[in-house]
Amino acid sequence: MTITYREALRMGLYEALEQDERVFLMGEDVGKYGGTYAVSKGMLEKFGPERVRDTPLSELAFVGAGIGAALGGLRPIVEVMTVNFCLLALDQIVNNAATIRHMSGGQFSVPLVIRMATGAGRQLAAQHAHSLEGWLAHIPGLRIVAPATLEDARGMLWTALEDPDPVLMFEHQTLYNMEGDLADDDGPVDIDRARVRREGSQVSVITYGATLHKAIVAADVLAREGISVEVIDLRTLRPLDMDTIATSIRKTRRAVIVDEGWRSGSLSAEIAARIGETLFYELDAPIARVCTAEVPIPYPKHLEDAAVPQPESIAAAVRSLWGTRDG
Repeated sequence: MTITYREALRMGLYEALEQDERVFLMGEDVGKYGGTYAVSKGMLEKFGPERVRDTPLSELAFVGAGIGAALGGLRPIVEVMTVNFCLLALDQIVNNAATIRHMSGGQFSVPLVIRMATGAGRQLAAQHAHSLEGWLAHIPGLRIVAPATLEDARGMLWTALEDPDPVLMFEHQTLYNMEGDLADDDGPVDIDRARVRREGSQVSVITYGATLHKAIVAADVLAREGISVEVIDLRTLRPLDMDTIATSIRKTRRAVIVDEGWRSGSLSAEIAARIGETLFYELDAPIARVCTAEVPIPYPKHLEDAAVPQPESIAAAVRSLWGTRDG
């Protein structure tokens, strides 16, 4: 069937609520309004206010309530409207959700899923459009996932709910309207492994989220120029699946990392460092990175597009490694 990314997420939520009575959804406008991005539309009518809960406008409070519910044996799904707003709940996420298993000597766990929109591309400006998932991927005790496909949008949630520790799911804002085909029987997906989304032999492009689709566009352009690009979808940003990355680099001997985060201190920097530490002698060229410009995300469309990675900038980075030039 042909559905949107938004509808795939809704299917995942619906199935989770239907299959496990411990699961409930909470957050700002998830009930009567149907969610800021209409992901939970119709769920209040189906499951009622006990399991689809509108919360006050206080991320610190409702993320904390979700942690408490998880400690009490429930399986909460907490929706934070946008990644920028999770900064208001960092104390709960970093000092509580991520640490309780360690600080209790393994006696308590926090089986909590926090969903949030991330990324630029919808002209939402600097307070609603950053990519901060790399910050949270720095924190031990958290699992960070970024569904880029319809299959992952539907199936990652159920796998995340089975994890005994907190999982943060980052949904890129530009993907909600993306359409594609999804099999009726697609179910839970493996969130321990990256996925090669496009086979290639000459350059490995490593990315996640919405930039996956830009990387595939760039790879198609480069194929017509005779450059074979392999595209890896990380899917899980913590813990990183370095085995899949290593297998690809040993084949292509070149790596381009595409990350919508800022270049300084980014997830791309961590991946590049790990490649340098363990795969240096497998490389035939320096590691290249394509990241967001070191500025707050602009509002004007042409400036927003110029600030974040695009197929053209990805293709240019690949050409620079392969020794070809534009023109």
